[in-house]
Amino acid sequence: MPDRPGRPDQPRRDQTRAGDTPRKPRQKRRGPAGAGPTGSGPTGTPDSPKRKANPLANPGRRVSKPPRPAQSSERSDSPTAKPKADAKAAPKSDRKADHKPDCKPDTKPAKPAPKARGSKYPASQAKSKPKPAKQPKPAQPAPAEPAPVAPMADGTPQGLFFAAPPGLEPALEAEARALGFADVMAEPGGVAANGDWSEVWRANLMLRGAGRVLVRLGSFRAMHVAQLDKRARRFPWELYLRPDVPIKVEATCKRSKIYHAGAAVQRVETAITETLGVPIDAEATLRLMIRIEDDLCTVSLDSSGEPLHKRGYKEFVGKAAMRESMAALFLRDCGFDGREPLLDPMCGSGTFPLEAASIAAGLLPGATRRFAFEDLAGFDAEAYAAFRRRITPEAAEPDPGFRAYGSDRDAGAIRGASANAERAGLSHLCQFTQHSVSDLQRPEGPPGLVMINPPYGGRIGNKKMLYALYAALGRKLTEDFSGWRVGIVTTDVSLIRPMGIKFPPPGPPVAHGGLKVRLWQAQL
Repeated sequence: MPDRPGRPDQPRRDQTRAGDTPRKPRQKRRGPAGAGPTGSGPTGTPDSPKRKANPLANPGRRVSKPPRPAQSSERSDSPTAKPKADAKAAPKSDRKADHKPDCKPDTKPAKPAPKARGSKYPASQAKSKPKPAKQPKPAQPAPAEPAPVAPMADGTPQGLFFAAPPGLEPALEAEARALGFADVMAEPGGVAANGDWSEVWRANLMLRGAGRVLVRLGSFRAMHVAQLDKRARRFPWELYLRPDVPIKVEATCKRSKIYHAGAAVQRVETAITETLGVPIDAEATLRLMIRIEDDLCTVSLDSSGEPLHKRGYKEFVGKAAMRESMAALFLRDCGFDGREPLLDPMCGSGTFPLEAASIAAGLLPGATRRFAFEDLAGFDAEAYAAFRRRITPEAAEPDPGFRAYGSDRDAGAIRGASANAERAGLSHLCQFTQHSVSDLQRPEGPPGLVMINPPYGGRIGNKKMLYALYAALGRKLTEDFSGWRVGIVTTDVSLIRPMGIKFPPPGPPVAHGGLKVRLWQAQL
């Protein structure tokens, strides 16, 4: 049995038995850097000790010969010879080391250092410009807390807003300009203007198309409900509210940190009650409106009370009747000025004929009703009475060419419309008769305006059955009303087509009773 390999006092023996066929060398593990193929010492040193492989330790294992040491051009025993370092610290495999000892090293050449931008030298050698040191920002003083926009000492309004149905703002703007209001400008949902309390009185008495007259009292910033409560207590409510008159508070929030309208209402109600003692009532006619938009809280007051379309004389209201304020704006869009006759073949409770007669007679739309501003603090009843007498026009006969005609197939509607005309004092200008559309006759006199608010099929009637009604109405108007103008308020163009009348594009959609209606006009 052979001696243990690796002993320095034993001569080197072959690693295979005598008579064995040579086998292919097997790849061995790499040794540490600077070690030879066997990992026992540096290569190229002839007298370095090497360990023999024991073939009997693992008979099934293949043993390969160690690679030959690299030959040098100088003798190793020469006194001037110096051992050269290996070309490779760690060979890729023993197979390449045995069969290709002179192969190129497996290591790849290092990439050149990247050059600096705009320079031919590497980035490590490029001269970089020193960055200027950041200067500290000067300390800014904290912003002062914004004070509320308080009203004037006499409680003069900060602005007026006349509410109108969306789509009819231009018509209301034209009416406000015609009446001489200052700084009139149409806005979504109404018209803005400026004026004192006498202008508030005049707007409620004279505007036909406005639904309400809102008075802006002031505004302030509020980022959270605690700040809203604090600034609401500082607001001069005593200039407008009375402790014996209940109010109702409403709020809307848009794009603000205060997003809960109910919490805003509660804080404002508590502030008003604890500072002034004003009672809160959900059924009160005096409404205080809080609008919070972009963290700006605007306080407004509804000076009208009940909506302005309630003229005070219309007790009978038909099915799906149109409001008087909307009817007045539609008449203005049609160019009606009270000097030509008007005919409504589907009059219902008589909204269009009564409003046209009121325009022709020059009556104030709010002359027979009461308003919420009469319950405000500082209201002067005597000054208001003198103001009403001054702006009320004297009784005058309307234009001789005017006459309002209304007809309907419902007998109850005709009785109710006639009673409304009696209460309004316009029965001498209105004529109501009961008959169907097929029996419609042209009135004597000059041509005028046919104004119709027919059923749409949404709340009254079946839409499929209405096509025949619209077709019969169109034939009657085309045959007997040549020279007249026609204005029809309806929802769908499919109801207009059977009439056989060429209508230009209609007006904008207007919300009415949960539906979207349009005004169609044509010259017959």
